Amino acid sequence: MRLYEVVYILDPSLDEDTIAGKLEKFHELATAEGGEVSAVDHWGPRQLAYPIHGQNTGFYVVAQFTAAPGALPEFERILKLDDDLMRYLLVLNEGEPTSGLSIMAETHGDDESEEEEARDSDEDDDEIDDEIDDEDDDSPPEFQGSRGRRRRHEGPAVELLNYKDVGTLSKFLTEEGKILPKRTTKVGAAFQRQLGSAVKRARFLALVPYSRGHDR
Repeated sequence: MRLYEVVYILDPSLDEDTIAGKLEKFHELATAEGGEVSAVDHWGPRQLAYPIHGQNTGFYVVAQFTAAPGALPEFERILKLDDDLMRYLLVLNEGEPTSGLSIMAETHGDDESEEEEARDSDEDDDEIDDEIDDEDDDSPPEFQGSRGRRRRHEGPAVELLNYKDVGTLSKFLTEEGKILPKRTTKVGAAFQRQLGSAVKRARFLALVPYSRGHDR
């Protein structure tokens, strides 16, 4: 058995009972060979970073389950046949929470305050407000994009980068949606590879755009 995570983007016009019925059907197939569902997180309707099948919003659900690899082909076949499922992504779970949050390194209060003061002095008031809003909001944030190129990534180190964490990913993206090079962000090569994979997944799920003004 292995631990998997699946992100569903469902038609936002579906009611809660219909969505619950579909999820039950999907998860019965996924766990048919003895697995079990460990978590289901309904993000609810949210704006897509680009239209999918003519829709500008989608109903997001994130689920984690253990399953035997042999059960997945039939599970994915049924997902592909469901007309109400706009898009899905099935990946091995590496410890990411179902919410749109990464796991950050712990920092001491005094050090964190000094870092925030230094960061505030380099950014305009509008950007400060955007970042504060993102940090205070527990719900998955909308993509905002970085305003210009930063010299380095500020704040606590990222111990586990969650591909659903739009707030953290956007700090490593230009306003056009391109990944900043590590010579700009000063991160290591391993983290840059993780970042590339996370951004590709986030783009596929319409959490961040492929590029500004470009629809996929």
